[in-house]
Amino acid sequence: MNILIIDAQGGGIGKQVVTAIKQNIPGAVITAVGTNTTATSVMIKAGADYGATGENAVIVGTRKADVIIGPIGIIVADSMFGEITPAMAMSIGQSSAKRILIPVNHCDNIVVGIRNLSIKELIEEVLLELHKLEG
Repeated sequence: MNILIIDAQGGGIGKQVVTAIKQNIPGAVITAVGTNTTATSVMIKAGADYGATGENAVIVGTRKADVIIGPIGIIVADSMFGEITPAMAMSIGQSSAKRILIPVNHCDNIVVGIRNLSIKELIEEVLLELHKLEG
């Protein structure tokens, strides 16, 4: 399974997702794409197999991924303090990959109707979804 993890800012959520997948899903190939070098570096240090940075890396990565994982802001143009470009959001939205979006209520994106879970609990939910896809 080729998994593309996209994160912005400091890459903290992406780092936790990379670590959890590496510990729980043997054989998963993880490409980490940060919207900036800090986010990419953090995810590579966490164990991602490949890493790249920026808009074109997101666009290319979405073509090759089976699953795309990231905070919900990755599908909203200009979110994450402007780090998600319209082209990034469009390529993620148009990808044939399954998208597992982490519902964090930041950067003016508020998701109603979900339980207020910790990042750790949200990542456990990500793992459950990945196991279903392995099925």
